[in-house]
Amino acid sequence: MTETPGPLLEADYATILKILPHRYPFLMIDRVIDIVPDKSAVGIKNVTFNEPHFQGHFPSHPVMPGVLVIEAMAQTGAVLIGASRGIERELMIYFATVDKAKFRRPVVPGDVLELYITVKRAGARIGKFEGRAMVRGELAAEAEFSAMMQMPKEPETEDATPRDAASIEKTEG
Repeated sequence: MTETPGPLLEADYATILKILPHRYPFLMIDRVIDIVPDKSAVGIKNVTFNEPHFQGHFPSHPVMPGVLVIEAMAQTGAVLIGASRGIERELMIYFATVDKAKFRRPVVPGDVLELYITVKRAGARIGKFEGRAMVRGELAAEAEFSAMMQMPKEPETEDATPRDAASIEKTEG
């Protein structure tokens, strides 16, 4: 019997890639720390000038779009849930709602965005979260959001391959 992995307390970039299906250019977090299973976590996003959205938002005054800050919160929430449940393969998570979103200061290249996520409710399929995005101790954005989670399917084994009636008769006899 194999043991189910326990909850993770931190997720590095490689672990995030195992839990989330997102990839460049839409992966918005670099690390998740201080994971308290099913309760809270802190996502870290190192904001760099090389990110594609800065080419047009805005060329002479680059600002990270607010919707991407909220997306970073949601990705942190998804890693929190995945890490809490010991998930080691892609967790599909879809926004259901975004409420009370407020943007307090621009997030610009060079900032380290800290995403403080708290679970308000964690159901089997729907989770509700509160998020605060901070830069150097200053509130940059906040929101409440909910998401629908689709747990990953178990990998197929050789026994799960479909067989036709003729092959079943030959093997079973």
